[in-house]
Amino acid sequence: MLVAAAVCPCPPLLVPEVAAGAAPELDAARAACTDALGVLAAARPDRLVVVGPGESTGPETYPEGTRGSFRGFGVDLDVGLGPAAGPHGEQRLPYSLAVAAWLLERSGWSDTPVEGLGVGEALPSERCARTGRDIAARAERVALLVMGDASACRTLKAPGYLDERAAPFDAEVARALGAADVAALMTLDTRLAHELKASGRAPWQVLAGAAEGADLGGSLLYEDAPYGVGYLAATWS
Repeated sequence: MLVAAAVCPCPPLLVPEVAAGAAPELDAARAACTDALGVLAAARPDRLVVVGPGESTGPETYPEGTRGSFRGFGVDLDVGLGPAAGPHGEQRLPYSLAVAAWLLERSGWSDTPVEGLGVGEALPSERCARTGRDIAARAERVALLVMGDASACRTLKAPGYLDERAAPFDAEVARALGAADVAALMTLDTRLAHELKASGRAPWQVLAGAAEGADLGGSLLYEDAPYGVGYLAATWS
């Protein structure tokens, strides 16, 4: 059963070494992520599942200890998902889960088993929900760390240029996450999310599926659009 969830943005710029001189611009987002992880720790889960945008269409699992890297951004920084060490072949974390691994290392997360799940942008809503239900059924006390960004079309200089639909879309997502509104997340327009480059759509719908019947309350911790991309942090508990 899902007992708690934290929702965090997933840009590699959240990692100060990647952001370099621009790092202070996301200090508030980092602080919100730290607070969100504190809510997860306080829930004392039996298992933590990290869900984020993946590189393949279907859900792809990443065992505890899977490594990730930010070398693609010119930074000599590697991370691991959870404290477990050991070889996991050539499998590498997608950037969303590498950011999550960095957040977990930063918070000192060590007591609860961790696994990762990458979900593709094209994954249908019902498949996302079903995946979430399966996750929630894995242990008596499951927590989710859900990584994903809102639209990337909030300004002229945004990665997706300016789209007048982006701000209302992000506002509704922020409201739904802050209210733990499962129904609203499940009915997000998948085509619109794709057009607005909202990478969090599928992970948020996995969360919605996992939270069905859990009767959790929500709290919105952070909402902003630096660089023209919507970043949100929230907790459900």
